Amino acid sequence: MRYGFWLPIFGGWLRNVEDEKMPPTFNYAKQVIQSAEKWGYDTTLIAELYLNDIKGTNEDSIEAWSTAAALAAVTEKIEIMTAVRPVFHNPAITAKMAANIDHISNGRFTLNVVSGWWAEEAKQYGAEFTKHDARYERTEEFLEVLKGLWTEESFSYNGKFYQIENTKLSPKPVQRPNPVLYAGGESDKGKEVISTYCDAYVMHGHTVEEARQKINDMKERRKHAEKEPLQSFGMAAYVICRETEEEALRELERITTVKESDAYAGFQDFTTMSQLEQQVKLQDYSVSNRGLRPNLVGTPQQIAEQIIAYEEAGVDLLLLQCSPQLEELENFAKNVMPKVDEWKKALLNNG
Repeated sequence: MRYGFWLPIFGGWLRNVEDEKMPPTFNYAKQVIQSAEKWGYDTTLIAELYLNDIKGTNEDSIEAWSTAAALAAVTEKIEIMTAVRPVFHNPAITAKMAANIDHISNGRFTLNVVSGWWAEEAKQYGAEFTKHDARYERTEEFLEVLKGLWTEESFSYNGKFYQIENTKLSPKPVQRPNPVLYAGGESDKGKEVISTYCDAYVMHGHTVEEARQKINDMKERRKHAEKEPLQSFGMAAYVICRETEEEALRELERITTVKESDAYAGFQDFTTMSQLEQQVKLQDYSVSNRGLRPNLVGTPQQIAEQIIAYEEAGVDLLLLQCSPQLEELENFAKNVMPKVDEWKKALLNNG
């Protein structure tokens, strides 16, 4: 299992808690990533939203790509996975920027390709928000341009959404043939695009059995596409680790008591503009990315057992959310990660 975390760009992950003591500033984000790198975390995911989907659309949030470039220069080992939404980006410019950040990081920059779901944000920022399948058609062309520019000496493309002619991109990325392309999606069209064009699959939070089914399905789709196996299967999860189960459940109750607020502005778009496999309840949405569904709530030992179950189901990357992030990431690294190793050794000795 690799351990990652969502970079705190919104001021927290809880829609019902106003002040989580984790300000949406570059200085705080830098403190979190540099500390996490020392504690043994492998990856950070930087979400790309121009409006604050967690605390409300009038609240501060950090821009993803400029933050990624800055953090690449002040870290040494950690993978920096940054979301990119084709509807907001020119693919040729994006390919150039990604190659540059890959050099800044010495080959640690990866992309999480997101086709988009928030119509109001697109309207405010001047993007063309098309129907669901058309957004994935755009993503297909976007990825074809990225890969063409990263691998060909000169590349031309004449598509429905993008046209470029004899375009040269140099230097190429450090990673060959391309920086790892992660993506998530639950619709048939989304899975088709991911299994054809991407390198790794990321999921919202799921139960163990849901994750196993999704991973097996994507493995079959990848075979059908006649591609090499996907490199990784990641999953979002919100973690509440306490000394006792009772303490953890009290924290769960505190953060899921739904309050009417602007923080739920994107709920309707998320549940209607996306084609989701599981119904999302308002309480689920109180924590970002269905993070409570994996049930990483309890004592270090309980959480470690659950992580082993996910590993056996095929998940090899956990993308954690927690609050307040700096303190909770340290708690997880010092108390849960060693427990997982202990459990795996015990299982090997007994098996």
